Amino acid sequence: MSEPSSIVGLTSTVPVEFIFAAGLTPVDLNNVFVTAPQPEKLLKQAESAGFAHNICSWIKGIYATAINRELKRIIAVTGGDCSNTVALAELFSRRGIRVISFDYPLNRQPRLLMNQLEKLRSAFSVSWEEVNRTKRKLDRIRDKLKVLDAMTYQDNVISGSENHLFLVTSSDFNSDPDQYETELDRFLEKAEARGANPAPVRLGYLGVPPIFSDIYEVIESFGARVVFNETQRQFSMPYGEKDLLVQYLRYTYPYDIRGRIEDIGQAIQTRNLDGLIHYTQTFCFRQIYDIIFREAFPIPLLTIEGDRPGPVDARTAVRIETFVDILKTRKFG
Repeated sequence: MSEPSSIVGLTSTVPVEFIFAAGLTPVDLNNVFVTAPQPEKLLKQAESAGFAHNICSWIKGIYATAINRELKRIIAVTGGDCSNTVALAELFSRRGIRVISFDYPLNRQPRLLMNQLEKLRSAFSVSWEEVNRTKRKLDRIRDKLKVLDAMTYQDNVISGSENHLFLVTSSDFNSDPDQYETELDRFLEKAEARGANPAPVRLGYLGVPPIFSDIYEVIESFGARVVFNETQRQFSMPYGEKDLLVQYLRYTYPYDIRGRIEDIGQAIQTRNLDGLIHYTQTFCFRQIYDIIFREAFPIPLLTIEGDRPGPVDARTAVRIETFVDILKTRKFG
């Protein structure tokens, strides 16, 4: 485990090229929280510190994780992610943590985003040559993640859960790109040896990564498979852009909804999706996007909501099962 002084905590996906170029270790606090042995304890710790029950569990988990790991430095995405992060960043500052704010401009204005990139470059005292060299290394791994994604929806040899786990951790490459790439290579080699196992129903998963620990397994138990993980795929920077600025301008999650609609619409066609599951986090403003999604897409959409980490609850499982049954009927009669 890296020393706290060398770790840079992340509240959301940011240009990690600057951090790795500086010889430091990025840690996506979301992933550390949700994969903790007892994430519920982290929520209780945050609530004991004064966080209200109706504050998003991700925010509380990020707070407790950062405090427990005694982090000295955090990049807080205060524009383009959760609005609660603004206040969370101020609380971190009061706890003696150095906070570097990062804002994705809502209108995708290149000049504004470049200003933010320059701020990171200055904060970590790295040159653009060092950053671009690091980007080329990470892009080699991202190219392999595109192969993994294609093997999910084209070759039918990778599960929705496996797809999710590799893509969601590409936000920080599990803090060690070399080890991450080694594990990815091993996994791809094993997956290539599998026989195709197409699912009767093909689903797209929309929204933030799930707080449920077993949602993909539950979906597959009913005869469906997620072959498109919207936001997780975006973490992997899937477009192959050589220019760092363009790469993060094309990243859909932090900007207005139009980019997400275009990305999902293309996936519906290229991945032959039968339906969509839109995951929404309790107390999150992004729940409102569900209205837009229902108006934008031509295939059935099921909205599910999660609050605290743990297995899928019985009611949600029944709703997923019913949704899959409806899709089977539509598809096969």
